Amino acid sequence: MKNKKFFLFLAALPFLAFVPGPEDEANKYAATITADDLGRHLNILASDEYEGRETGKKGQKMAAEYISARFKEMGIPALPTGSYYQPIDLFEKQPGAGTITSNKKEFRFSSDFFYISGIDDIKRKLPSVVFAGYGMSEANYDDYAGIDVKDKVVMILPGEPHDKKGRSLITGKPGDSEKSDRRQKVNLAREKGAAAVFIVLSNYATQLQSMKHSIEATTLRLNLKTEEKTQAPFFFISFGMADALLANAGSVETVNMLTAHIRKKKKPKSIELKQEILIDVQRVEKQISSENVLGFIEGSDLKEEIIVVTAHYDHIGKEGDVVYNGADDDGSGTVAIMEMAEAFAQAKKDGRGPRRSMLFMAVSGEEKGLLGSRWYTENPVFPLEKTVCDLNIDMIGRIDTFHVKNKNYVYIIGSDKLSTELHQINEAANKKYMQLELDYKYNSDKDPNRFYYRSDHYNFAKKNIPIIFYFNGTHKDYHKETDEVKKIDFPLMEKRTRLVFYTAWELANRDKRIVVDKKPN
Repeated sequence: MKNKKFFLFLAALPFLAFVPGPEDEANKYAATITADDLGRHLNILASDEYEGRETGKKGQKMAAEYISARFKEMGIPALPTGSYYQPIDLFEKQPGAGTITSNKKEFRFSSDFFYISGIDDIKRKLPSVVFAGYGMSEANYDDYAGIDVKDKVVMILPGEPHDKKGRSLITGKPGDSEKSDRRQKVNLAREKGAAAVFIVLSNYATQLQSMKHSIEATTLRLNLKTEEKTQAPFFFISFGMADALLANAGSVETVNMLTAHIRKKKKPKSIELKQEILIDVQRVEKQISSENVLGFIEGSDLKEEIIVVTAHYDHIGKEGDVVYNGADDDGSGTVAIMEMAEAFAQAKKDGRGPRRSMLFMAVSGEEKGLLGSRWYTENPVFPLEKTVCDLNIDMIGRIDTFHVKNKNYVYIIGSDKLSTELHQINEAANKKYMQLELDYKYNSDKDPNRFYYRSDHYNFAKKNIPIIFYFNGTHKDYHKETDEVKKIDFPLMEKRTRLVFYTAWELANRDKRIVVDKKPN
């Protein structure tokens, strides 16, 4: 029987406010992340007024000002420099220049070939061109068999080889498979030592027009003392240029004749075209600046260790009067980190702040080649050896075609690449709080899309810092002017943002730092 006097004693005590435990605290602050708040911020950042937020341009500067102003309103202090910005030194190169010369015949940019603006300048003389069919290497069909392409130009066709009935020689099925993905082919040629890749287009004029924005975009590079080794560039060339290269080497066959031979014989026909090729792409360059926007919340007893949460706030700008607003890419991730920063800032005001420090970083230059995140990892504001992990959010406001019937999902990429614990923590947070379907489709090392290498987390992973990339997949509006706020699913975006928050909360407050137990790719 319980002591009656003891209960009378408790009743006489002054009222004591309920002190929430760690789990209740996580729920309390996660609840401040709402669809309405996400929408309020996104309607501003992804409006026409911000002109598509292209790196180094007016709209990107406006977005940086907006994000830093919100950090200030949250009570997050500026950096010791007195600013929320980490300046990024950049060089801008103008698009649309270059020649390719073979046997004194000069081919010109646009009329004969084009390239997507992201390639590096090159002036190099190469010994020969290898026509490597479709540029594929599979067990039952290998365009590279018996051919040495090291330090040479590889000329390939788009798609994949078919027989007379239209069945793929790779899969035996009609049409092309994911194995014919352009990136996969270019990367294969690079792995085999190619110095450059020519992709022959039968619909050259149509592709030239459809890729106009990417062709005419300025190219940016970082002003770093040491640059990484550049990759072999790739160019799109016309059938006319391809046939001229064949003729210059003395071949009596045209591209169409070579294609017909492959189709008829059901096997590769790769040949080396002995001719010297001079590739000369040199563009005018000027120095510009951009900035990462940093919101830093200092931790308590483990404040020297830092959890980084990133999202890129730049997009691809505008073309004439057409604005590429990038509501999903990556306005969605940007406003997600703003909401998370507010939640952690409020926790700190309430005396319930994180044990480890939190760095919420809106990154610039992602669309130009992961530039802002690389600048940070090469010039860190906080020591990389004290950086526990990076949680990167890039496109979480939409659904893709694979999840039309069940939109309660998010793609998880890279969580298990460097730390088993990080993967387990994210899984546990989802199971306990959100119950989203965690889709690992793009986490495979064989993913032809190579998404693991295509967003800002990768620059942290290269430094052996564990990462998670949260992603909703691509959709028909990806990198188009139709990526608008009205198409965002804000309730779903709220769920995904809260998952990242719960994972970050656990990482920030657990006793031990997660262990790196795997080698980086």
